Amino acid sequence: MKPVFKILMTALAAAATLAAAPAVWAQGPYKPEYRMSTNVNNAFALGRGAELWAKLVNERTNGRIHVKWYPGSSLVGGETTREFTALRQGTLDFNVSSVINWAPHIKELNLFLLPFLVPDEKAFDALIDGEVGKELFALVEKRGVVPLAWGENGAREISNSKREIRKPEDLKGMKFRTVGSPIFNDIYAALGANPTQMSFADAQPALQSGAVDGQENPVSIFVAAKMTGLNQKYLTKWNYVNDPLVFAVSQKAWKSWSPEDQKIVREAAIEAARAEIADARKGVTGSDDALLKEAAAAGAKVTVLTPGEQQAFARATQPVIEKWTPVIGADLVRKAQQAVAASRQ
Repeated sequence: MKPVFKILMTALAAAATLAAAPAVWAQGPYKPEYRMSTNVNNAFALGRGAELWAKLVNERTNGRIHVKWYPGSSLVGGETTREFTALRQGTLDFNVSSVINWAPHIKELNLFLLPFLVPDEKAFDALIDGEVGKELFALVEKRGVVPLAWGENGAREISNSKREIRKPEDLKGMKFRTVGSPIFNDIYAALGANPTQMSFADAQPALQSGAVDGQENPVSIFVAAKMTGLNQKYLTKWNYVNDPLVFAVSQKAWKSWSPEDQKIVREAAIEAARAEIADARKGVTGSDDALLKEAAAAGAKVTVLTPGEQQAFARATQPVIEKWTPVIGADLVRKAQQAVAASRQ
């Protein structure tokens, strides 16, 4: 019996060793920690979506893929536009980011930044759920990053410390903080404003001191960041850009996982993204304007443009669309315009 007992104990010890060891797939062992980066924390819908994604992956893989979340773009020195490069290189593993921050690296993503292309959520959904969304994801994957789901930061609205904005001339001479793609510089310059690119962290003291007059962000961020405390007295809902998010992982991490774990990560991303989109749309629709009321209660004068007033801004920024269409790709822009038009029917 002793030899049998010895064999049994040896087998049990080997099984325990394997259980304690990191999971192994064809490309090698799983890492003890996978790093997720976002530019904001869970005070914002983007951050809450990222937090949910990490939680679902951790639970559903039983810790095989242990995701640790780092908000504030802290892994890239606070420079959000560097997240894509870090993800591509594999120094980041997970990222939830606005296409604004990826557009400098993938020029086709500037499609979503064309002014007044996307009038509402229905048009936005037509783009991300249709051929345009698939084509853009294929382009992202060719650049060494694996996109898994579209999210939404929301329509970007404009605020400032000086005056109500109802027409293009109202922006003349004001200094606005922008971020990401140079298309924003062109948009604000076309409206007679002075754009200056800076990170969100740098923008806050600049707005408070008056070095910068205004900024553009979804209403949810305006409220969560307490922008009225940064001299943002006037908020105009003009829906000039609707800002998509991408839930993505590095190709290096993706290839190291088993097909079963890849499926778990993808499905968790889709589930978290759906929840994030619903979260981002709370309080800013015609039937639910709670966030606009909250901004007004905090001291902002809230202005909602009429369709006619929006058209004046669209006409003023038409040269920007003409300039950027060949950069993005005329065929892609045409497909997007057709999808938006079809969503109006």
